[in-house]
Amino acid sequence: MASSVLPIRDLIARARLTQRELADRGEAIDDEWSYINDLDAAWAERLSAVAERRGDEPADPPILAAIDEAIAETEAIVDPHRAIDWLSTFPQVVLLALGETG
Repeated sequence: MASSVLPIRDLIARARLTQRELADRGEAIDDEWSYINDLDAAWAERLSAVAERRGDEPADPPILAAIDEAIAETEAIVDPHRAIDWLSTFPQVVLLALGETG
């Protein structure tokens, strides 16, 4: 579990590592390599924009708990098809936990 106070920038950095791990698992499906990397890059850009804008804000404990739970969920994924599904879902969960829209 993460500490009780973490800057949003650091929380997003953790989320980006988790997202990259999902992409790595999904790359086991050779036909999806380009799609996976395009998807990973698009979400990385979106998450980086939030980190740039809100990076110094502290992430409250409920936000940390929600994102920790999502990270734990991704760690249980071994099927590359499911990893690809979560590659598009996980960043949205992170953004929702942070109260981001659009």
